[in-house]
Amino acid sequence: MVMQHKSGLHPADATLCQSVPMAPRSAPALTALAAGTFALGMTEFVITGLLPEIATDLSVSIPTAGLLISAYALSVVIGGPLVTAAVARRARKPVLIALLGFFVAGNLMSAVAPSFAVMMTGRVVAALCHGAFIGIATIVAGGLVRPDRRSSAIAAMLSGITLATVAGVPLGTLLGQQYGWRATFWAMALLGVLAALSTAAFVPVTGSGAAAGGQWGAFRNVTVWLALGMTALAFGAVYAPFTYVAPLMTEVAGFGPGALPWLLVLFGLGLVLGNVIGARAADRRLMTTVVTASVAMLIVLVLFSWTAHSRLPAAVTLFALGVVAYATAPGLTTRVITAADGDAQNLIVSSAAVSAFNLGNAAGAYLGGRAIAAGWGYESTPLVGAGMELGALALAAALLVVSRVNARATGSARSAEVS
Repeated sequence: MVMQHKSGLHPADATLCQSVPMAPRSAPALTALAAGTFALGMTEFVITGLLPEIATDLSVSIPTAGLLISAYALSVVIGGPLVTAAVARRARKPVLIALLGFFVAGNLMSAVAPSFAVMMTGRVVAALCHGAFIGIATIVAGGLVRPDRRSSAIAAMLSGITLATVAGVPLGTLLGQQYGWRATFWAMALLGVLAALSTAAFVPVTGSGAAAGGQWGAFRNVTVWLALGMTALAFGAVYAPFTYVAPLMTEVAGFGPGALPWLLVLFGLGLVLGNVIGARAADRRLMTTVVTASVAMLIVLVLFSWTAHSRLPAAVTLFALGVVAYATAPGLTTRVITAADGDAQNLIVSSAAVSAFNLGNAAGAYLGGRAIAAGWGYESTPLVGAGMELGALALAAALLVVSRVNARATGSARSAEVS
């Protein structure tokens, strides 16, 4: 193991240790927290399958509608660390419930939005709770069990996001296609209410946290910034095409709209498989796994620009993209934490890891939309992602160099190990 406590804040960690049973008394609390991460994950990503319907109803173009994804992601990027710092000293259970209240309010605004501007506002409000909720829930989950089970507890809590990707997003897409996209947002608001009630009922009362001031010092470490930049570019590479998966698979590959739910399930299954492969490999060779998976993702993205013109090859490539994308995620998350000296209690760095993923999502969605608006077609979005992946590989190389220089300078075996 590279480190003892993986407190990463991304669905990648959700499958790391799910085979390890939790103590019976902690299971209800972890399930309640997982209900919250399920609602968050569904809200962030379900919109990818509903972009055409939302664009038509709100009288905007599909690239403009794609900004709803970017706005959510950027709100997580900015709001995550700031909201986390603001509530760091408060009792964690009531903060978690209050954050879910913001989530419900944002989804209700989206459900009744009469205009694109109101819809955008609702997305921003819902997103403000995202990074802080996951960051605080990570610490709470880790405190429910013995230290040697902390990774398993965190993984169980974050399993809600993986489940949202595999089941929630396709079901939300199907619901929106059958009853209108607004029905999906009503459903997500209801999920938020249920998660808040579960948190109130089952999550134990804990003390307040420590002041966040000292935690900002981790950002003086250049390896933290390199790891965050690598993470942002790697996941931006995925979401450049995935943001526009609905028109890419229908207008380019030739699938009917009714095929989108099962295509999203296929992508989600790829994510789960990639999670398992990437987590196990990263435990043995962290940066080797990240670089290998990133090279594989670069290849898949380039191929996707060709295979997108035919249904079966496009479906196979979509599945492969899910596999290679989430094969990188456990290693990327772990590398951010190890860059901060493995401080599992550093809420600010943990929320920054969430911010990095979402900054990548926002950048990928934006750059993919610019390519479409420039007339290059939906099939150009995988190539946009390939360009971002090249940037991620460049930062990975820089991170390896810096880590090895630091290892030689300090004689630290750990620095060499994580590189």
